[in-house]
Amino acid sequence: MSLTQGFADEFERLLHWRRDVRHFASEPISDELVEHLLDLACLAPSVGNSQPWRFVSVDEARHRSAVVANFSAANADALKGYEGERAELYANLKLAGLSEAPRQFAVFCDEDTSQGHGLGSRTMPEMLRYSTALAVHTLWLAARAHDIGVGWVSIIDPDRMADDLDVPRHWKLVAYLCLGRSLDESATPELERVGWQARSNVCRQVIYR
Repeated sequence: MSLTQGFADEFERLLHWRRDVRHFASEPISDELVEHLLDLACLAPSVGNSQPWRFVSVDEARHRSAVVANFSAANADALKGYEGERAELYANLKLAGLSEAPRQFAVFCDEDTSQGHGLGSRTMPEMLRYSTALAVHTLWLAARAHDIGVGWVSIIDPDRMADDLDVPRHWKLVAYLCLGRSLDESATPELERVGWQARSNVCRQVIYR
């Protein structure tokens, strides 16, 4: 496969514009596009070709309400870990688009999967979760290429989430994703724009031995 410089430039632009989205338009996304994005996510590499990711589409109102309650409790608990100006700043951050995002997915890792026969994960079982994270990232890039924003909500109690969605106990939550059209376009991370944390000048840390 021969790729052009133009493709490389566009891919680099995609990486710069792939940002965590918290401000969504409520307009729906077509089922056809969502299914296509999921198909693309499944092109992600996985240890032993195990494909351990399990996408749970969270659509019912009662399940959405349970997710909001989970987030609210975890967020209130997280706020207790900050003081002074940092606490005030944290309290004013918009950390999720749970009320607006038209599509939402809980992404689990099936840690008991027989697919792959354990290749590559016997000494490092966490590779199954890393593989699931790669599927999340692949979905994220694919969504952005189709002008769909993605928000990763990590302020969540994973065990409570598994109970609320009634999934097998050996499935472990890796990500909760909000998908929708973004109302806020910027190549600069929102947390940097609001003064929470700038990107490090030494983010490219390489040690040569």
